Amino acid sequence: MNDRPASSFDAGLQHERTALAWERTAIAMTVAGLVLSRFAAIHEYWLVAGVGLLQTAFGAGLLVWAGTHYDDLHGPLRANADVVHPHAARVVGLVTVAAIGLALATAVAVAFTR
Repeated sequence: MNDRPASSFDAGLQHERTALAWERTAIAMTVAGLVLSRFAAIHEYWLVAGVGLLQTAFGAGLLVWAGTHYDDLHGPLRANADVVHPHAARVVGLVTVAAIGLALATAVAVAFTR
């Protein structure tokens, strides 16, 4: 692991904002997964509860990755290399959209069965 430099790479702090955005996304995914799994477990939708737990685990893993990856950003930025990970962004986006769709379908199903 690289030591953090004493000064910022640039005055705009883009890499810090990017790292914080990934962390916010991971925390939001984790919280949404917990809410989904708790709601599904209360209403005994066990498959949906399992999906919520998987989303929680994925969000927690993403949070760990974002924290460890932050230290790796300084080297490529100083070398003027690309630090964007489009594959990671696609995976996070797809998992989030799928989980939200599942949560919406569950909420609609529960609303119509009451």
